[in-house]
Amino acid sequence: MLTVETKVKIPFLWGKTVFKKSNWAQINLIVGPNGSGKTLLAQKISEQFEAAGYSVKFLKTDRNYSDQIQILKSNEKIRAKIEKVLSSMFGKSISFIEDIDGTLIPIVENKAWNVEYMLEDAECHGLREIISLLVNLYDTTGDDCLFIDEPELHLHPQFQTFFMNEIRKEVSHSSRRMFFLISHSPFYIDLRTPEELTGVIVCHVNKAPTSIEELNDEDDALFRRFLPRFNTYHKQFFFSDNQIFVEGYTDQQMFTYLLTFIENEYSAAGTGIIDVGGKDELGVFCKVCSLLGTNGRIITDLDSLFSGKLRDVANEDERVISWLEKQRERQEDFYSTIFSPKEMAQEITLSKLIFRLERYLIKIGQELDPLIEETDNEKSSKKCPEKMNLFLSKLHSLKDKHENAESVDTYKTVLLQGVNILGDELIEYLTPQTASTLPIVKNLVAFILAAAEAARIYILSKGCIEHYYSRTSIQYMPVSAKDRLFRTELEFIQDSHRKVVRKNYPELIELLEKAAGKN
Repeated sequence: MLTVETKVKIPFLWGKTVFKKSNWAQINLIVGPNGSGKTLLAQKISEQFEAAGYSVKFLKTDRNYSDQIQILKSNEKIRAKIEKVLSSMFGKSISFIEDIDGTLIPIVENKAWNVEYMLEDAECHGLREIISLLVNLYDTTGDDCLFIDEPELHLHPQFQTFFMNEIRKEVSHSSRRMFFLISHSPFYIDLRTPEELTGVIVCHVNKAPTSIEELNDEDDALFRRFLPRFNTYHKQFFFSDNQIFVEGYTDQQMFTYLLTFIENEYSAAGTGIIDVGGKDELGVFCKVCSLLGTNGRIITDLDSLFSGKLRDVANEDERVISWLEKQRERQEDFYSTIFSPKEMAQEITLSKLIFRLERYLIKIGQELDPLIEETDNEKSSKKCPEKMNLFLSKLHSLKDKHENAESVDTYKTVLLQGVNILGDELIEYLTPQTASTLPIVKNLVAFILAAAEAARIYILSKGCIEHYYSRTSIQYMPVSAKDRLFRTELEFIQDSHRKVVRKNYPELIELLEKAAGKN
């Protein structure tokens, strides 16, 4: 890591905010959406590096190809290296003949067909571009810092990956040489260690860029576990402040289809739905977005309240902490019903609110235990209405499966679903004291969900996305045959008019409208 103090002002893009950064990696990435000032920022940074004594080369998008040819003409070592690369990658070699006026004309030989032709007349943009990039990369004379604007231009994704690997090789040979890539391509987001996150600068529309100066030990450990699972698809969020992360592929597919049905579909331009493969990964993405200053959004299942990294990240999020502080005075009466005076004297956190909710739910479960145990008995099951029996049977199957079901997030989620679905029907099966907590549980859940929304975390209050399907009726978690259920819903959406879809999925569409909103 190298230290160069930089301060950049671009008032017409960021107002009075100043971008500051001191710690730089050898490979730095300046990323973000169109119109966010990436190139302007890079130019300002290059000027300040130059002022600090570094020699700088800035390769713009309109590459001067003749300059690269002159380097090839004068530097036999670079020419030989590039010829080797081209031969290996394309089965082509490049040579030069001198024109009448002394200029050098590049000639390409296609070895497969033993055909020669002039590079500038017959070759595609991609080959010219890779030659141009490699010439500047391999030419180590006179530049400590190489800035490349849009190195992905005209390049196939695999060649972008190849060029990034070549940059890594150059870095391994020099501890001083630095690279700055101004890019829209996820193939250049090639992060292999947590430290490399400090080399990422994220630009935003109408907001100053953000970056990570350093990572603490906890974040370092978190990212070491996370980066090996971080794929190109996930990297979309580096290029937009409007990405929405979900747990699995059925969520991703459903929300992607429904995104086109929100009221103002154009407001969602630039929004992507990214599945990350589990609620723990959601917590990591939430943390990465928080550190990088990107406004990532999360849509997650109800059981995320009761376990997982996302819960911990939300509890520590400054937006949630600030929201709860603002609510403290107006919620004083409500807090006094759920917390002791000693607890009231301390800070009220999201974790404490969720812990209190868990205690209420576990108490309800304990009082239902006799009925849960009797669900195998046909005579006993006749004591309860069908809706109650379904609830009890779900709890029973979870208690059979887990030795200590009360500590299992799905068990607590089913208890909460039962409170929401059955409502007052539960009262006759509980003691008066516990029955009196049912309205408190509902208010507490609503309050917790609102607190989570302060961090742009949207929790599916019914359970998971399958509980919002219109072609099937599912009430409790866990849900089986998710793929089959999803296919049925997808066929319905594809065959239905816009008004029909909006009518059948109002809660999901309303949630999407909030999540896709840019404010």
